[in-house]
Amino acid sequence: MKGGVGIRALALAYPETVRTNDYFRTNHAQVLAEAQQKSLSRVWSPHKTTESARDIFNEEMAPFLDDPFRGTVERRVLGPGESVYSLELRAAREALAAAAMSPGDVELLLCTSLLPQAVGIGDAAFLARDLGLRGTAWNFESACSGALVGLQMACSLVRSGEYRNALVVVGCSYSQNTAETDSLGWTCGDGAAAFLVSAVPEGSGVLGFKSLHTAETCGSLYYEMVAEADQAPRMFLKANPQAGKSLKVVSESSLRASCEGAVRAAGVSLEQIDFFVFNTPLAWYASFCAKMLGVALERTLNTFPLYANVGPVLMPTNLYHAAQAGRIKPGDLVLLYSIGSVSSAGAAVLRWGEVALGPSPVAEPPPVGAGHWRPGAR
Repeated sequence: MKGGVGIRALALAYPETVRTNDYFRTNHAQVLAEAQQKSLSRVWSPHKTTESARDIFNEEMAPFLDDPFRGTVERRVLGPGESVYSLELRAAREALAAAAMSPGDVELLLCTSLLPQAVGIGDAAFLARDLGLRGTAWNFESACSGALVGLQMACSLVRSGEYRNALVVVGCSYSQNTAETDSLGWTCGDGAAAFLVSAVPEGSGVLGFKSLHTAETCGSLYYEMVAEADQAPRMFLKANPQAGKSLKVVSESSLRASCEGAVRAAGVSLEQIDFFVFNTPLAWYASFCAKMLGVALERTLNTFPLYANVGPVLMPTNLYHAAQAGRIKPGDLVLLYSIGSVSSAGAAVLRWGEVALGPSPVAEPPPVGAGHWRPGAR
């Protein structure tokens, strides 16, 4: 097809309930007192994994080691009457509205979430039904890299001419799959995002991708069915004792390989990129990525303190706020990077165009730049 393929509209949907660190201080004081023996501290503690003279990951993590919340400030969590599905549906509707597109214009819906409302089935067909789509609807899974993988699949299918318009929907409901008494869940939140992929003018849109597997992390994080007293069994996220080390190794090895591969595929260089959008599953992840690539902190942003870890929703959330703040403008070269455990890591380079944004989920946008919001607040 002539012209390019890229994002036409982007929308976010987050719960109204904001849970600060004071919630855990008030309701789980004993757990907080024992935090250094709990999962979060065992996972995110210094792990020597490189022989290089400088260990950037541990350097960036160091300011947070005395904080039992590892830099988490706020999380948005599902409240009464809310579900990951209701967030996904709202994000999808707002993306369509932003694009001034009717459901009948969407020929393909791609959906992934951690975990879907319909576990074992996925939410795609339900979304297609409730949105009134006439095209097909598929589920896929690539953990925290889901949004980037969905973008790659949608772009490939639209570029091939198989479909004209594809809607990608991603969701995360970590609060439903982590126990409040397990500190691993203190860094997690809930949310959803949706974006439309269509033909765009020549020279804009996605210019190149690079994706890698993260098989080195197999077994580090996993879900386990747990039956609690007087409650239905639930799937809970767990971490093995070596999770932090394996996740750190993959973070170090995948970042440069993905980003350098993507810029080569796009025919540009890292120096030509105007803005970098990294997923931010940790308080220090954006600054770690920036320093690993030699990128000035002003050329990226960190929304972790506002939303915490929202899995596959991280990358589109950061992209949304960068565009909302005017840090990304039409014509800019943007690099997207995402990493997921037991799934994939990858990067994409795109020439930003006229992308419509849905309504902001927060009254005050997060500060631009990868600098830390220091622990201790709220």
